Amino acid sequence: MRSSPTAVAIALLLALAPLSRASAQSGTDEPRLHELRFDWARDGAITGVAGALWISSETFLKDDLAPAQCRWCDRAPDGTDTLNRLDRWGRGLAGETEQSRSRANTWSNILGFGVVPASVLGLQYAVGHGSGAPSRFFTQDATIIIQSAVLSSLANQTVKFIVGRERPFVHQLPEDQKGLTAHPTDNNLSFYSGHTNLMFAMVVSAGTVAAMRGYENQAWIWAVGLPLATSVGLLRMGADKHYLSDVATGALLGSAFGLAVPLLLHGRTGTTEPAASRVGVGGVRMVPMAGARMAGISGSF
Repeated sequence: MRSSPTAVAIALLLALAPLSRASAQSGTDEPRLHELRFDWARDGAITGVAGALWISSETFLKDDLAPAQCRWCDRAPDGTDTLNRLDRWGRGLAGETEQSRSRANTWSNILGFGVVPASVLGLQYAVGHGSGAPSRFFTQDATIIIQSAVLSSLANQTVKFIVGRERPFVHQLPEDQKGLTAHPTDNNLSFYSGHTNLMFAMVVSAGTVAAMRGYENQAWIWAVGLPLATSVGLLRMGADKHYLSDVATGALLGSAFGLAVPLLLHGRTGTTEPAASRVGVGGVRMVPMAGARMAGISGSF
């Protein structure tokens, strides 16, 4: 087969492809995944104990721990409404009818306890798997995300019980009707938003872990997770369960836990090659055939 300048150029590029790949793998630009500090005994205990305390405080201990009367009531002693301008403006997002507020409450629970956790963990698996991470990375990543969530939620529950802020919809009721709500023990747990806190803790923790690992396409976690987490906060305001300051504080402190837990408890300890690098996926090489005039292309795609 006669060679031509074009054929020679193509052959040269194909011949150099494996060398370029090998150079990238051995040089400083080689994609690497990072091991994180993780111990099943330690992290299992932290996550389990924090989760048990949080769930117990919500399920079994709320009647005893939640304040029966508001401590932060947004009213002067003479009964004058002292709600700040920011929260008064934010209440404009609350549904105008009981039906619309109930619908917003339902959707905040569906997104908060179903869609967002599933999306965050699903994206974490997808970007890790797509980056060639070993399977053990995902179980560790998921544990770190859950650990961030339960620690932030335990802190949130503690603040709620101490502060005792009256919820917006309770704030508007006459004094003799406040004890007649569907869940009176929940009346004074407005500050700060637990749903919003939980969502931002999960999203920010997942994004932080993905960045620490060195996963490719980690931006998808932020691009999908942050709007979903924000939507949950807005729905809590639409349900008239929280003020704007409650939601903003929940987003801020949830994000703080989502950032601090991975960085402080799970720093990088080493590197490992992605699975694709170890097995040579996508490699291309030239194989001489029938003398110097012909060549074959071998590789996996």
